[in-house]
Amino acid sequence: MQRPAALMLLALLALALWPSQAQAASLNGAELALWWGVPFAGILLSIALMPLLAAPVWHHHYGKITAAWALAFLAPFALTFGWHAAAAGVVHALLAEYIPFVLLLVALFTVSGGIFLRGNLRGTPALNTAMLALGTLLASVMGTTGASMLLIRPLLRANDDRAHRAHVVVFFIFLVSNIGGALTPLGDPPLFLGFLKGVSFFWTLENLWSQTLLLSAALLAVFYALDSWFYRNEGRSRFDPTPTDAESLRIEGGFNFLLLGGVVALVLMSGLYKPGIAWNVMGTEVPLQSVLRDAGFVAISLLSLWLTPRAIHEANQFNWEPILEVAKLFAGIFITIIPVIAMLQAGVLGPFSVVVNAVTDSSGQPIASMYFWATGVLSGFLDNAPTYLVFFNTAGGDAATLMGSQAATLAAISAGAVFMGALSYIGNAPNLMVKAIAENRGVRMPSFFGYMAWSFGVLTPLLLLVTFIWHR
Repeated sequence: MQRPAALMLLALLALALWPSQAQAASLNGAELALWWGVPFAGILLSIALMPLLAAPVWHHHYGKITAAWALAFLAPFALTFGWHAAAAGVVHALLAEYIPFVLLLVALFTVSGGIFLRGNLRGTPALNTAMLALGTLLASVMGTTGASMLLIRPLLRANDDRAHRAHVVVFFIFLVSNIGGALTPLGDPPLFLGFLKGVSFFWTLENLWSQTLLLSAALLAVFYALDSWFYRNEGRSRFDPTPTDAESLRIEGGFNFLLLGGVVALVLMSGLYKPGIAWNVMGTEVPLQSVLRDAGFVAISLLSLWLTPRAIHEANQFNWEPILEVAKLFAGIFITIIPVIAMLQAGVLGPFSVVVNAVTDSSGQPIASMYFWATGVLSGFLDNAPTYLVFFNTAGGDAATLMGSQAATLAAISAGAVFMGALSYIGNAPNLMVKAIAENRGVRMPSFFGYMAWSFGVLTPLLLLVTFIWHR
């Protein structure tokens, strides 16, 4: 974060560690006015609109803009409810959600950045479809960010002699950067937030595999037909003479796959290992297994950086800017979402009663289709991680209940957040990263609204089918 927000956070953390009888404030969302949600909406709208309306300002000052929105919430909140209440809220957001979230992304980003596929393949429809299928499978193992960063450059190199390439990248975003991450908490940031809230590691695999399989198979079939049509009808401007047989290909930095296994093991450990040891920081319980997991993420990231030769990072054009952007933006999001969650948890008694009423029937029961589309559409145009968190709390916020009697609701929220993150470039962090890499390699990508024409034209009919089968 930028200096003003960093100083504010340090002051609040100092208060948190200062000897006091204060506990985490029990914020009553029913007593909060709707305007407390303005900073949260401001950050999300800034992320959505400023890259389109004021791109130079945003790219140079997004950290300062995010810090300003965070301070716009923290300052009046501290003056109204007291500095200890503000400190407790920030400490909870940092220790329970933000730090584990960012450290997982850092670990996946670093490890995937140390793996490089050396060589070249020829971008035939069969090969392109196979690479998309592979990326879709890997996305739930190494995250949508990790799988996207691992495969987008080899895929672009394979198609560097093709006249039409933008559709390859569009379907890559659909499948690898979004839908493929629906099966584990490692796959997509919203599911990891659910895991932190108590959703079991394999719950999404057990409940979303059939939906993910249908969407993936249908999209791969559509892609193969479309790519075959382009392949037959395009006039090639040149022929790539680079060897294309399998023997010419090799993976460099393969030891990073072992480190990736370590990331998976750490996440599983934090869900299965329950020693009963925890520390209380301003009312936020920090269990030993969470500390061990997060320390392990840091250790794996450092080990990957130490072991990976510089030549691999250079070949991957590895740099920290994408993850720094995510860290800065989500620091503001996790802070400003504090009152929004409280208001949603107040249900029909809170300021967001219209949202609660829209996704529930007259008897107060959740409507799965409304949760699926409300979570999904907002995920596509805001960001799927905070949107998941908003509707998770709208549905009650209790993981045990949501995995049990309300399993259909949790499935709708999870599927909507992951699947519809593909609706726009801003729905999920890897979308913009993939777009930027493709454009840097000379691919003429669709505009913001051009991409939406693709996503709505291809994805919407399939999402309606998913609604009809699973979320009625």
